[in-house]
Amino acid sequence: MLTDRYGLPLSTTSATARDAYVEGVDLLLTVYPGAANAFERAIAADPAFALAHIGKARAAQLAGKLDAMRESLATATSLGEGSTARELSHIEVFRRLFAGLAVAALAAIRTHVQTWPRDALVLSLAANQGGLIGMSGLPGREQDLMDFLDGLAPHYGEDWWFEAHHGMALSEIGRHDEARPGIERSLAKYRLNAYAAHAFAHLCYETGEQDAGIAFLRDWLPDYDRGGGLFGHLNWHLGLFELHAGNLEGGLRLYNDAFCADDHRGAIHQKLSDSAAFLWRSELAGHPRDPARWAKLKDYAREKLPRPGMSLADWHVGLTYAATGDDAALDGWVKAIEELASAGRYPSGSLIPTVTRAFAAHQRGDHATAIELIEAILPERERIGGSRAQGDLVEATLLQAYLAAGRADEARELAGRRRAGPAGLPVTGKGSA
Repeated sequence: MLTDRYGLPLSTTSATARDAYVEGVDLLLTVYPGAANAFERAIAADPAFALAHIGKARAAQLAGKLDAMRESLATATSLGEGSTARELSHIEVFRRLFAGLAVAALAAIRTHVQTWPRDALVLSLAANQGGLIGMSGLPGREQDLMDFLDGLAPHYGEDWWFEAHHGMALSEIGRHDEARPGIERSLAKYRLNAYAAHAFAHLCYETGEQDAGIAFLRDWLPDYDRGGGLFGHLNWHLGLFELHAGNLEGGLRLYNDAFCADDHRGAIHQKLSDSAAFLWRSELAGHPRDPARWAKLKDYAREKLPRPGMSLADWHVGLTYAATGDDAALDGWVKAIEELASAGRYPSGSLIPTVTRAFAAHQRGDHATAIELIEAILPERERIGGSRAQGDLVEATLLQAYLAAGRADEARELAGRRRAGPAGLPVTGKGSA
């Protein structure tokens, strides 16, 4: 029987279909464009190959083509009779994911990998900070992700895909010396791996290696296709490094050309969160506001993210409404989240409404309220979703609120207990604290 790159049997007798399928999976795992075409070639060689259809469905979902996703899922499900037990379980994981059943999908993943730990495409749904564990909104999710990957590490050895994810999880909980070898091995073995590049950018941020991060991304990004799902986000990382280095103009060029550009083909929520975060951070650093940029971003949020549902995206939508002074939109957004939370359908509960109100208070100069609100949620900050680099925006806002309120002692205390690597948040007035 033919097998995939991880040695798992496949229910196709066509080597051509197998090879195209393996290519498509690797393109998904490395966050490169072209996966849909690879799965199409697999299907052309073997129309009854169910996993090729589910791979095509995943590629469609990531591209925002939900009708195509549902069509491919239906085809994969109809072909299940000729599939192995592993393939049927694989399809069931994706069925739950595509139905928006995040909790059920994660439960299915945990069960699936107990029997088939090397099913990397299934594992990829929960293997990083943007996955089903990382975005769960639950307390302890960073350690949960680390424990989850630790349990699977013996099955992967020095596999280049796994090491990038394991390394980033280590970096996110402060185990940088352990993280570095795996991330660097991953890049050395397969340089065209956007997730490994992403993990290295985070490692540089967490260790304070700003110059190394800039040098790496300037060298790596020209070889990455603009259609790649992490193109905008990796340029955001470079823009963040530039901002921390005092190069606002360089950061704004990247904002215009890469991570807020109209032809940015990454995830919708990523474009919104990266763009809003960069603009807010630049203002915290003392750079003047550009109302036109914020207005355009608000229009994008209204059109593309009309309803809440993902915590990381949701607090950046709230940030956008706060920055534009749209109190009505902000109140409606917060109310919608609170209704979901009351119905038990929003795992992070009241944290996103609280942090959104804090941004609004800071925007109108009510620093005392902003401080009170952020202090209340800071111990559970990880539950708002995203990486530590993304969550640092909340601490940066609190730091400036302390300074603006004349509470220099508290500002010094906050800065003093931050992680050593990214301790130097660029915030106006910090030097006088």
